[in-house]
Amino acid sequence: MSVSLRASLVHAAMEQFTVDRGELVVGGERLSLLAARVGQTPFYAYDRSLLRERVASLRAALPKGIKLHYAMKANPMPAVVSFMAGLVDGIDVASGGELKVALDAGADAAEISFAGPGKRDPELRQAVASRVLVNLESPREVDVLAAASADFGVAARVAVRVNPDFELKGSGMKMGGGPKQFGVDVEQMPQLMASIRHAGLAFEGFHLFAGSQNLRAESICEAQLKSYELALRLAEYTSMPVRFLNLGGGFGVPYFPGEQRLDLAPIGDNLQRLLQRARSEMPEVAFVIELGRYMVAEAGVYVTRVVDRKISRGQVYLVTDGGLNHHLSAAGNFGQVVRKNYPVTIGNRQGGQATEIASVVGPLCTPLDLLADRMQLPVAAIGDLAVVFQSGAYGASASPQAFLGHASCPEVLV
Repeated sequence: MSVSLRASLVHAAMEQFTVDRGELVVGGERLSLLAARVGQTPFYAYDRSLLRERVASLRAALPKGIKLHYAMKANPMPAVVSFMAGLVDGIDVASGGELKVALDAGADAAEISFAGPGKRDPELRQAVASRVLVNLESPREVDVLAAASADFGVAARVAVRVNPDFELKGSGMKMGGGPKQFGVDVEQMPQLMASIRHAGLAFEGFHLFAGSQNLRAESICEAQLKSYELALRLAEYTSMPVRFLNLGGGFGVPYFPGEQRLDLAPIGDNLQRLLQRARSEMPEVAFVIELGRYMVAEAGVYVTRVVDRKISRGQVYLVTDGGLNHHLSAAGNFGQVVRKNYPVTIGNRQGGQATEIASVVGPLCTPLDLLADRMQLPVAAIGDLAVVFQSGAYGASASPQAFLGHASCPEVLV
């Protein structure tokens, strides 16, 4: 096997967690002690020091004029949202339930935005009463918000989520360009802006989100530039100043072999140039970058205990007490077309122990319950702790925890 091909089969180093006495350290605690502290396996653990470091690295790389918002759909655990609310400038929610969590966490309502293609009427009324910014995604929402504004005597704060006429190249999930359930098509904007004016809503700006999970800085820069220039064009349809411009996020993290971490430096430079342009072209605008996965994914681990070790026709299977019911993404059933392994290890057998090719499977009665497929892992025994890295985003809340009647999975912030 050539060197380049071999390198393409290797995960990016998971160096965010240290090792002590052969065990991963999460939140300052050795893994076996953390498991005892939680009181059961499986569980998710999120390291608050890593969350703090990630936000600090973003602040250092991006211009000071950029507001950072946490998209809490990535990890809506109340303790995480409360912690993040103290680090970032705002919170983005995608349901009335998330809005309640954000408000309970102490987030400033003036810096909460609410997006989603199917907001129910009670959720829209909840948003108006809470005085948060609603990202409009349909003409229907204008009428509901106008009625709520009249009832409450409060003008609904709105931005328009625009479905752009371009896509974010290289993104894992494309959320703009072509026909989409998200946002309002660019060609429908003149009519929608007229409706907003007629309804007397408090227009603040635009939300453009072209895609997510992108590891190519040049693609993100291109999408940000196009989004900014589209906002300039759309500003012609309103007599009100644009004071809010959410350029989305799209920042990816490395999950699979061959992927490398995103270089923030070109993105920071690009945003600085856009800020300089905006001083004359949209002087009242505040730029927002909305990130979920990038802020929390690498700070989290999923920990599950080996309950059986089986060899079937020469292949080693480590059977664990948790699987796709808790971590649908790692099992490959949350958007992967061809299943690829997340970075996985045996968390209490670090530091030079013998390795073997093994598969990590969960306890469910389905062949889809696969956390690691024939990976090079430290030799494990019953009772050891298998760890799935990059698990701080789209884990517990994005998984079918009631499937087959197994117990739900606790989460801890440490």
